[in-house]
Amino acid sequence: MTDNLESRRYQMFPVLSAEQIRLATRFASSGPHTFAPGEVVSEIGDRNSPARLILSGRLDVFRHDGLSMPEALITGHGKGQFSGEVSQLSGRPALAGARAGPEGCVALAFDAAHLKALIIGSADIGEIIMRAYILRRVELISFGGSGSILIGHPGARDLVRLQGFLSRSGYPHIVLDAASDHEGQALVERLGILPDDLPLMVCPNGTVLKHPTDAEAACCLGIMPELDPATLYDVAIVGAGPSGLAAAVYAASEGLSVIVIDAREIGGQAGSSSRIENYLGFPTGISGQALAGRAFNQALKFGAEIALPLDVNELVPAPAGKRGTDPMVLRVGGDRQVKARTVVIASGARYRRPDIPDISRFEGAGISYWASAIEAKLCENDDIALVGGGNSAGQAVAFLAPRVRRLHLVIRRSLRETMSAYLIDRIAALSNVEMHVGCELTSLAEDPHGRLAATLTNFEKQSRKNYDLRRVFMFIGADPNTDWIKCRIKTDDKGFIRTGTAFSPDVEEELGRRSLQLETSLPNVFAIGDVRAGSTKRVAAAVGEGAAVVSDIHAALRQASLMK
Repeated sequence: MTDNLESRRYQMFPVLSAEQIRLATRFASSGPHTFAPGEVVSEIGDRNSPARLILSGRLDVFRHDGLSMPEALITGHGKGQFSGEVSQLSGRPALAGARAGPEGCVALAFDAAHLKALIIGSADIGEIIMRAYILRRVELISFGGSGSILIGHPGARDLVRLQGFLSRSGYPHIVLDAASDHEGQALVERLGILPDDLPLMVCPNGTVLKHPTDAEAACCLGIMPELDPATLYDVAIVGAGPSGLAAAVYAASEGLSVIVIDAREIGGQAGSSSRIENYLGFPTGISGQALAGRAFNQALKFGAEIALPLDVNELVPAPAGKRGTDPMVLRVGGDRQVKARTVVIASGARYRRPDIPDISRFEGAGISYWASAIEAKLCENDDIALVGGGNSAGQAVAFLAPRVRRLHLVIRRSLRETMSAYLIDRIAALSNVEMHVGCELTSLAEDPHGRLAATLTNFEKQSRKNYDLRRVFMFIGADPNTDWIKCRIKTDDKGFIRTGTAFSPDVEEELGRRSLQLETSLPNVFAIGDVRAGSTKRVAAAVGEGAAVVSDIHAALRQASLMK
């Protein structure tokens, strides 16, 4: 990865032509500013730090490197170069600092709004900046030390959880072993940290968090935005999976004000897929995390606001008689609220739990519902089991099997009934995959060494067999994630939300229209993706619904404007 990035440094740190500089100047948020030699322009962790276009001199950009926090020079921007990375698109805390070079510098400032206006207003310059910013974030992730530092015991449940949250959120970090790494040990001893306080998280601004939740980590990193209760959005989207992000990109690009809210991180279940090979336009495949990261950056580019990890606790529809004119309310994160003219439910589905006694005791500490590089590292050259026979399970098998000693694939029926042919062929070529057809995982226990003792039961043969495993991966489907809605909404017998059903006559008369294709039984509330009844459980289908729902939203908003 590092070698590949090195070959693309000309794209990572491009130089604008004289004509491009002239055009960009029109979009600056403030006129040229002169910085004295060595003057600090921005610090690591600064919020709303603008991007800078260098007109003369040099701007040195630096990052922190490890716990001792020495500065490491990333690059020196000269005339015609832009500073910043993805954080500059959203006003989130900067992951790098900047100071004027030995000869000083003169630079234009572009805050988040003016930077996005430039990116959209000039396709040529926009492509250059977006590519550079994405590559710079990838480089920061590869170095790790420019972001957060996690200190704990490798494989511990909460350390793995934080690693997963930061990885899927696209934030750089490094992990230090609290027992064997010198820097980690020294900090633990200096602060008098107790075992229950681990893991520690050292944020880029130096703040130390003890045993943080994902939400606490997000607050420290500035991922979670400040919500203005007075703001009225055109569209509030619940869920940042492929369908929700697609809706955000298309709605924001068409001028609608958009907020996306998710309780976890971007990507949804697709974000945990190691490789999606049947998505149009990616013949060699793309990881779910990479696809979600690109969609996230697109949404930011067009001005969508993304709030995560933030729980939505309740949907409060507009009262009867005012359903076309009054906004709806989402109650989020306790006592906060978001107001919107329309709501898109893209909350997907929750991982289904097997009926195994005390299963919650093993979740995150032996049982995983996704297969990322973090989990794969924990079970290298060891025995594991994977339960499930769908495409997600097949992708996980193809990803994990080359990294482990033996993979036990536990399925109820033939793979040909549930999995795509290309995945079946790939699994058949893996010599270390052992198939257990007609079997179920019926019990788990932990041995004294922290390993799992798993029992597989074949109900047809009435036989049981025990296996010693490092980890178990569950891919047995999902249930609709709709508990947060609370108000009455039409669903099918499995709880998935129905769309396109007729409104009652009084609602049609009030709104002056019939229900739309992706609209739920609640006026101006839409459902897309896996949470929708009858949806095709494919990434491409979810993205298509995210694009299609924007036409319905426009129609609903047009009719609402006629009612005022």
